[in-house]
Amino acid sequence: MRDEDTVHFPEGHLHPFYSTYAITRDAEWSSRLFVKEMIEEDEQGLGTFVNVKHVSPALIGEEVFFEAVIEELDGNKISCSFTAKVGDRLIAEGRTGQMILKKEKIEGIVKSLKK
Repeated sequence: MRDEDTVHFPEGHLHPFYSTYAITRDAEWSSRLFVKEMIEEDEQGLGTFVNVKHVSPALIGEEVFFEAVIEELDGNKISCSFTAKVGDRLIAEGRTGQMILKKEKIEGIVKSLKK
């Protein structure tokens, strides 16, 4: 865990702990690694949800290990559970979701939103 993973709000740096929003980013990445293995060249994964229960602090310099497990595959949707630990100490746990779509479909969505 690095300093840039701590809480930096407009009022300043709050504490030397792994922030919940950095945990959320890394939790999504841990499950996205499955999607990277599953997609074809003309596809992309999109995040659909992240649920995080942050249960214990991690300090700058501690190594946090994420473990993601595929819990459900439903067509183009994948749901994973994850844990984040420092040694045996649980830092966070939760679930993430991804959807695999054709890049062409994503481009169409982007164009429709820009109108």
